Amino acid sequence: MAKRSSLRASDADRERVAERLKQATTEGRILAHELEERLAAALRARTYGDLDEVVADLPGARVATPSRATRTRQLVLARPMLALAVAVAAIVMVVMVAAVVLASLFALSGIWVMIAVFALVHRGRNGSYRRFPPRPPHPPRPPGGGRIGDHGAGGAWRY
Repeated sequence: MAKRSSLRASDADRERVAERLKQATTEGRILAHELEERLAAALRARTYGDLDEVVADLPGARVATPSRATRTRQLVLARPMLALAVAVAAIVMVVMVAAVVLASLFALSGIWVMIAVFALVHRGRNGSYRRFPPRPPHPPRPPGGGRIGDHGAGGAWRY
């Protein structure tokens, strides 16, 4: 197995070192300008060895790596949370599917209601359905004859 100092550090490890440096500043162990330099070095660090160099002169400075027992405990705690998240997602999905089905049923029933209302509103005077719009009234007939082409009073055709 590789030496600890050559193993790659994670973002969480860099954040822990940054917090430790801020804590050391509030304790008066390092100055503000020193904090800036060390924070920059900690955020650039790639390995545990690089991080250990940043905090080497501080008490309790070594970057702690989680033990196998701690990692196992974290996984054991994470499994129920994962199961809970999956269960909640499944319940949400079932509720959404039910909502879509109910909404479509109500939408379809709404269409039938609208068709029935349309049919009832558009009934004619005698109870039959209107197929065409009503005709406008006939224009008045001209005096002394009828329409063009009718016989007039004199028996001649009008054109």
